[in-house]
Amino acid sequence: MTAQTAIASPPPAPLPPYMTVDDFIEWPGDGTGTRYELIDGVLRAMAPASDGHNRIVTNISFALESHLRKHRPGCSVVTAPGIQPRVRASWNFRIPDLAVTCTRGREGDVMTPDPILILEVLSPGNKQQTYENLRAYATIPSVREIVAVESTAIRAELLTREPSGDWPPDPHVLEGAEAVLKLASIEAEIPLVELYRNMWLDPEAGSQKPEA
Repeated sequence: MTAQTAIASPPPAPLPPYMTVDDFIEWPGDGTGTRYELIDGVLRAMAPASDGHNRIVTNISFALESHLRKHRPGCSVVTAPGIQPRVRASWNFRIPDLAVTCTRGREGDVMTPDPILILEVLSPGNKQQTYENLRAYATIPSVREIVAVESTAIRAELLTREPSGDWPPDPHVLEGAEAVLKLASIEAEIPLVELYRNMWLDPEAGSQKPEA
């Protein structure tokens, strides 16, 4: 039996050294399936998310969408939305974990229109980059709140824009199973522990028995 000759994968395409948002939208990628953000004209690879990260994103999305359908039916949750900061807008295309918008999507839209709430899940390896993104989101006039949720502890940081339009100097920190995430932008109150359902941080996980 003749051994099959392994077929080598083609090398990834070289990354453009600098591009605008318009270039980024038209760019076909490097051929590897890697997702990128555009940061000040430079491509930045997005690391694959962990199982815990993905579970938290799913739990947040479910909690938000359930609330919106009952109380704010004109609003919706968008996963991995395209976000364009106001500062250096032509050179930045950021992709947070979730956003809420109350503007109906239009055919051909690449950017999520008028986000009012943006949420990121903090992973140990990307905190610095995520905090950098949070500062960029604060430049968007429509954004009323920004939330950073920890993936290794029941903890979140909440920034709420003040009536004057300014942002507070520091976030409001919520910690522990009894904390409640109060989102003024969509008039929602979500127990923080709900964001960690069915993962190792869930206090109820040890008492739950799998179905036979």
